[in-house]
Amino acid sequence: MSRPIALVTGSSRGIGKAIAIALARAGHDVVVSARTLHPGEVRDNSLTVHRSDTRVLPGSLDETAAAIEAAGGRALRVPMDLTDRASVEAGARRVLDEWGGADVLVHNGRHIGPGLMDLFLDTPVDAYPKFVEAHCIAPIVLTKALLPGMLERGRGQVLTVTSNAAYEGPPAPAGQGGWGLGYGVGKASGHVLVPHLHAEFKDRGITAFNVQPGFVGTERNEIAVKDYGRTLQGAAPPAAIGAVVAWLVTNPDAARYAGGMVQAQALCRELELHPAWD
Repeated sequence: MSRPIALVTGSSRGIGKAIAIALARAGHDVVVSARTLHPGEVRDNSLTVHRSDTRVLPGSLDETAAAIEAAGGRALRVPMDLTDRASVEAGARRVLDEWGGADVLVHNGRHIGPGLMDLFLDTPVDAYPKFVEAHCIAPIVLTKALLPGMLERGRGQVLTVTSNAAYEGPPAPAGQGGWGLGYGVGKASGHVLVPHLHAEFKDRGITAFNVQPGFVGTERNEIAVKDYGRTLQGAAPPAAIGAVVAWLVTNPDAARYAGGMVQAQALCRELELHPAWD
């Protein structure tokens, strides 16, 4: 295959789906990964211990793969549960066995579960390891599996979709404009991968970026804000974040951001990578 290969976790919907499609349009074949393989599958999307949520969300790997193929790319569906290490290891092996590795690795997937929108005293202690497993350990497993091939080829890119929850305190309690400590712990644990990769491998053809998407109008966020009696205002479209990632991966000028954090919405507006939004 002459086209470069990208692996995007959490690409059944939202930011991950937009990134996968943008990379396909930019000339990549894409490995798509998430829990939801087919439309209509039921998953536990509970954000809090106080309410179970098994509503079917829009999006699936099948649908993302179809969009990639419509954009001229090849798609490989590799379902993974980032909280299940065996699932992640098996997914990495499949990417190596079937496509020989990846040139671009985008850590976008996250854990959705109790603790994400729970107050401190309400959050079970056993919720925290799941956030760390999904946001920290799973990216480490995937990077360790795919990085050797990148080093052998002398080039590769690793991107983490981060969050201000990784390095800032919430503006309000969870459910009142803020987030739960579980989410903050998970995002913080994953945020440090990029600078470490940069320090060790920047002279061997590896570039790494933390991408801060800001508030984005994903399918999940559309539903979540309504549940909390709010309206989705000022959110960037997922495609704007996809456009930024595609630029970082394909434009040599992106090297100036290597090892650091890219404020995706600001960069998107500065470079006019996507039509303006309110």
